Amino acid sequence: MMMSFKNSVFGGCLMLIVFTCWFNAKSVEALGTFGFDIHHRYSDVVKEYLNEVGMPENDTVDYYTAMAHRDHLFNGGRRLAASTTPPPLTFMGDNGTYRRSTLGVVHYSFVRVGTPYLEFLVAIDTSSDLFWLPCDCPNCARYYNGSDGKKRDLPIYSPSNSTSSKLVPCNSPMCGPTRGCSTTLKACSYQIGNVNATSSTGILVEDVLHLGTDTNPQDPVDVSVTFGCGKNQTGNYLTRRGLNGVFGLGMDSISIPSILASKNLVANSFSLCFVTARTGRIEFGDKGTAEQKTTPFNLQKSNPTYDISVTKITVGNNATDLEFSATLNSGVPYSYLSDPAYSFIRNNFNSRITDKRYVYPYNVTLDYCYALSANQDSPITPNLTFTMKGGNQFNVILPTITFEEDDGPVYCLAIIKTEGINIIGQYYMVGYRLVFDREEMVLGWKELTVITARPTLYPQLVHVHHHNNNHDHHHHRQVVMPDRVP
Repeated sequence: MMMSFKNSVFGGCLMLIVFTCWFNAKSVEALGTFGFDIHHRYSDVVKEYLNEVGMPENDTVDYYTAMAHRDHLFNGGRRLAASTTPPPLTFMGDNGTYRRSTLGVVHYSFVRVGTPYLEFLVAIDTSSDLFWLPCDCPNCARYYNGSDGKKRDLPIYSPSNSTSSKLVPCNSPMCGPTRGCSTTLKACSYQIGNVNATSSTGILVEDVLHLGTDTNPQDPVDVSVTFGCGKNQTGNYLTRRGLNGVFGLGMDSISIPSILASKNLVANSFSLCFVTARTGRIEFGDKGTAEQKTTPFNLQKSNPTYDISVTKITVGNNATDLEFSATLNSGVPYSYLSDPAYSFIRNNFNSRITDKRYVYPYNVTLDYCYALSANQDSPITPNLTFTMKGGNQFNVILPTITFEEDDGPVYCLAIIKTEGINIIGQYYMVGYRLVFDREEMVLGWKELTVITARPTLYPQLVHVHHHNNNHDHHHHRQVVMPDRVP
């Protein structure tokens, strides 16, 4: 089958999809949930807060090429009784999700920590465990220039400035065998990353993370959590990636989902709800609904991640039995597949698309691109379906990304060939509520739609502009994905 829908269809159903995401989270019985909104690094929200020289234009070819290069570098409990269930919870304050990219992590959120609280713009990372903030660090970024030319302060956490902060001792269960001990500070120490590249080192502290009920107005719910006091950052943690901290969502006991579950506040589960390629939401404690499809996580690794098994790929009416493992990572936009999976998808898409191949005059990461026909408002592409271990099917709603070129719209297949690693990126998650259930060790998913037709989600095409400097003579192609839902 082929599918083609106009932008107006997509725009008209945004409100409905958002409501569906909210309603599904509300309808989970016998579970309290915490939720918060996440922002892409190049979103207008984050751009205003963290404007910088040389930031790629939104949704340009250069923008996505930079993301792909970034991705290559960085990718080498119990169920509560209904009578005691608190209302759904979210971060206090803003709860919308918006997305742009930078090195390492895609989505960001504003979180409040300490007494009195400071608000930090932290990178949301499903591939790491520890939540850490810049802390009493002389070399950390203190401000960014706003889009209006004014300096915007970046807060730095300090245990001495928070009346609710305390150090985590070396004999604490939260310290664990993989961490060290600072004899000077008499506190548990940590190190993540490579000290010669991008890393954070410091000590563990306890302080209040300010959450709230998922109601209007919110009721505050303050939770004491363990996180990293990052005293020394290197590499991209000083310039782009996690500039103001990282919020790890991994499976380790130090991650915030694990901490919330250990305190019996929520189930040991969370969900990601991506309404568009840039907008989404996280709910802590969300175990989904009975109607969702599921597949088990692969737990053979000593350091488990959110890996699942694909047993079959279908493009249009052509299917092949290909079994491979893939990691779900919302921190990368594209999906990265090795052969034979990559070649099967590429060849079957290419043979079914009737539009003319488009070859860029310079090197770009996406190899298979096509010029959109003048009589079409959106790409006509075959359905792409992954059959997961257990037999349930995952239909990819957004398999392509569209750019506006001087000679007309161009759309590209949003996968990149790689060797020895398979990643299902965030574009392939668009249009779904994904549940990371760490109690049952399953991934759950349910499509976010309340209409019979399923739109192809792709950016609105706008006027092309050009940009040149001494180092880059490429034409910047700009397209715009709707950033906010009215």
